[in-house]
Amino acid sequence: MSATQNRAADVLVQRKMLVVTTETRHQTIDLRPQVEETVESVGAQCGLVLVHCLHTTCSVVVAELATDELHMGPLLGKLIPENHPYWHNDLRWSDCERGNAAAHLRATLLGAGVTVPIVESRLALEPSSPILLVEWDGPRSRMVEVRIVGS
Repeated sequence: MSATQNRAADVLVQRKMLVVTTETRHQTIDLRPQVEETVESVGAQCGLVLVHCLHTTCSVVVAELATDELHMGPLLGKLIPENHPYWHNDLRWSDCERGNAAAHLRATLLGAGVTVPIVESRLALEPSSPILLVEWDGPRSRMVEVRIVGS
């Protein structure tokens, strides 16, 4: 068998759903402990873990927590201001009463998920690198999928 071929019987696929409740309109929560626990409980030695939020007004990123709180939020606030007259926020054009167009746009820029390699049963990240759920439209309950593909 060549290095690029896989046998289906050797591949482990596991899925876990996390429920994350945010408490403020903009909030950052470190998901790394739950992701590490999921990798450990499945027993994956190598492969990939995909962490994906099922909502369009929050993001999942790998970034330093201080970077997000001190820089990313204010920067995106300047690029995508809350009080801009977005059509999505105008009830003449949209059925959305939350006024959350800025949250959708910020989430689009940062993305809804990350993929992290698993090497020797550990996340291939620096020990200080969190996996962050970035809430743009809270407080809300969010569903985050953790999917492990490996062996």
